[in-house]
Amino acid sequence: MAERKSAGYGEGDAGGAIKPGERIVEAARRLFCRDGIHATGIDRILAEAGTAKMTLYNQFGSKEGLIETVLRRESDEWCAWFAAALRAAGPTPRERLDGVFPALRDWFAQGDYRGCAIMNAVAEYPKGDPVIHAIAMEHKAKVGAILKGLILQAGCRRPDELLGEMAILIDGAIIAALIAGEPAAAPAAAEAAGRIARLVIADHCADAHHPDPHRS
Repeated sequence: MAERKSAGYGEGDAGGAIKPGERIVEAARRLFCRDGIHATGIDRILAEAGTAKMTLYNQFGSKEGLIETVLRRESDEWCAWFAAALRAAGPTPRERLDGVFPALRDWFAQGDYRGCAIMNAVAEYPKGDPVIHAIAMEHKAKVGAILKGLILQAGCRRPDELLGEMAILIDGAIIAALIAGEPAAAPAAAEAAGRIARLVIADHCADAHHPDPHRS
């Protein structure tokens, strides 16, 4: 996801300040997103969060426990954002399907876009850490459930095939936008994938009343 920014943290939680455990999670999110999981040590996280090492071990058990907490939160919040963005794309399932890549384009255009936290974590663990793999599969299932619901509601033929095609286009666009490296260039990845997606969706939903998929 985009790197998360927050104001300076104060010690303790008096007066509504963020609690130490939450500061650790948010600091880890920023550092993992910006620098990578392996490159980010516990001491850097604690310095960023302004908390004691004992707090980390008491609440998360280890760096691995913290990584799991961070990735699950990233997944939950990204999926919540994605579902809300599609609901805002229009009242009908077909309009919401067509809204997938415009939503991604907006995400990619953020100046602090750094790719998908889950995909980045998988890339850092090429030998297949079982916890990272499980979180990645759960994330894929959650995103798939959002899309599958719209595909079924739209009455598309061969829904599983369409879901697989959409997933490939989404993953490809996320990676292409990350490689682009510049906010001005990254949205082109979503726009290109979106043009292909409109044709693919139209092929599966040809009977639906909808504007010409060849529109720009």
